Amino acid sequence: MTTLSSSSPTATATDTSGKPVTVRGVAANNRNRLVILICAVVLLAVVTALSIMVGARNIAFSVVWEAMTNPQEIDEHFVIRDLRIPRTIVGLGVGCALGIAGALIQALTRNPLTDPGILGVNSGAAFAVAVGVSVAGISAIEQYIWFAFIGALLATVVVYAIGSSGRGGADPLRLVLAGVALGAVLGGLTSAMTLFNPKAFDQMRGWGAGSIVGRSLDVFWPTVPFMVVGLLLAAFCARSLNSIALGDDLAKALGTQVLRTRILVIIAVTLLAGSATAVAGPIGFVGLMIPHVSRWLVGPDQRWILAYTVVLSPLLLLSADVVGRLIIPSMEIPVGILTAIVGAPVLIVLVRRRKASGL
Repeated sequence: MTTLSSSSPTATATDTSGKPVTVRGVAANNRNRLVILICAVVLLAVVTALSIMVGARNIAFSVVWEAMTNPQEIDEHFVIRDLRIPRTIVGLGVGCALGIAGALIQALTRNPLTDPGILGVNSGAAFAVAVGVSVAGISAIEQYIWFAFIGALLATVVVYAIGSSGRGGADPLRLVLAGVALGAVLGGLTSAMTLFNPKAFDQMRGWGAGSIVGRSLDVFWPTVPFMVVGLLLAAFCARSLNSIALGDDLAKALGTQVLRTRILVIIAVTLLAGSATAVAGPIGFVGLMIPHVSRWLVGPDQRWILAYTVVLSPLLLLSADVVGRLIIPSMEIPVGILTAIVGAPVLIVLVRRRKASGL
């Protein structure tokens, strides 16, 4: 965050690290950030096109264009319109939701090593799906989605209730500890249920690995309103999160309603991560790594971090999905596995950079 100083005869500003910078320098930084953001958008457009064109059967761009403008009853057009375009749209939405959820929870807890799973969202969703499979006998992804979303919501409510107990209301450290504890308990219960009845959970394995394969738009559209509300809440809280990064006392002195901001951020994280997990299963490292990359590129201003995260998160997810199709042509590697393989070493490098990992 940058604050202007009127006491100086020359207009200056102070960034969140306390270093004075000129307003001209701030404008130049913003231009550079905007240029990089535009480049990232162009790269996302390229990867989006590749996601539609590349796979077990590569399809030329001219055929893709014809399928969208003048569809015919041929195999290539079916693959494009009914399989790859829905898969790409789901990847864009899920990647964006996971990345923004990660950026929000890192800003809220002032901990760069947290992600949406820290609030028990993934564990709550997986546990609810396991209960649905074992008790209600659900077997289709269209049924998984609502169990997963309800589980994510309930887990977040429990974590917030535990983390806000005692004096001072919701505390970032208590929220993290409550999320880790609840996630461990629900993870153990889920594993136990799958061991008792492995046949019933065969179809859950693909969802549990984190994948966007076979996710139709009929599954995705019901979650879009939740994602949109979560994104709007994130944009609304961005400036307040800049103040909270300076500490609760200073944030209150600046007029920030800390408790309200925390509640809104918790709701946004639940809506974003819960809906993304419900559609694609638990996908890790997107919400953990991309905020680091964004922070490294633009600094600590949450407004710019969220803007970059909206673009870079689906860029990572779709890139991993495309790579997963090409590594072994006879089968596809779920995107959740690829993001973990790629994300772990990249995150180690970023964490070693003090500028990237500091909040």
